[in-house]
Amino acid sequence: MPNKPALNKDTSVCISLAGRPSNLGTRFHNFLSAELELDFLYKAFSTDDLEGAVRGVRALGIRGCSVSMPFKTAIIPLLDRIEDSAADIDAVNTVVNDDGVLTGSNTDVEAVGTLLVEHALDPSSHVLIRGSGSMASAVSAAFAHARFERTTLWARNAEAGAAIARRDGHRFTDVEPDSADVLVNVTSLGMAGADEGELAFDPDLIRGATAVFDVVALPSLTPLIRAARAAELPVITGAEVHALQAALQFERYTGVALTRDQVDRAHAFARSS
Repeated sequence: MPNKPALNKDTSVCISLAGRPSNLGTRFHNFLSAELELDFLYKAFSTDDLEGAVRGVRALGIRGCSVSMPFKTAIIPLLDRIEDSAADIDAVNTVVNDDGVLTGSNTDVEAVGTLLVEHALDPSSHVLIRGSGSMASAVSAAFAHARFERTTLWARNAEAGAAIARRDGHRFTDVEPDSADVLVNVTSLGMAGADEGELAFDPDLIRGATAVFDVVALPSLTPLIRAARAAELPVITGAEVHALQAALQFERYTGVALTRDQVDRAHAFARSS
């Protein structure tokens, strides 16, 4: 691998803010900056002081900030500008700092939309999306933009879930339906931590589906993905979402557009340890 410039006073620094920080983004971004020989450093953080963290981004000239749960909506009033990609779904996952002006955007919708096309999901399918948080809002919007017109959003939080469903023209339910073609998990069920062993959908519902999409990025082999593969169903993993949305963030931070080969190799490196 080529040598990237040594750390110096002019090195561009980007960070992530997440409730459960991992090494995925750190390894992904730093792999690419090394390969492209960019004077760029990326580091993951968590915080219990979001307002203070944002002040630090502005005050220290941090070039960019990736935003994950639970900060995607809470960060909005702390920023100077919000692009339509974030305003439309009330969730920011990317902040770019231009000389102290902080602009929030969202790369999740574009990443999910790209995967729907790449995996050739049928827009006539009955889709069931489980979740009502910021990422569920992005996933719901992506399905709406792709003209999936038979979509149901299932969530325990009836107020938040129903609001997302109304916005995107989907149906809403607060109880698990009996059937669906495409199952989409956008909850923490299956995520590394307390919910890692939890299955997001009933086994009978999984066996009756035609495809499964789990947005959980770590681990990539969630209980839902394992159950879907055991049933020989096509799957889309959260690891795929993470790679594509991170590539779009990298472009915003650095101005460098990535090839799909570069994205795939950075993704493989991020998952290799």
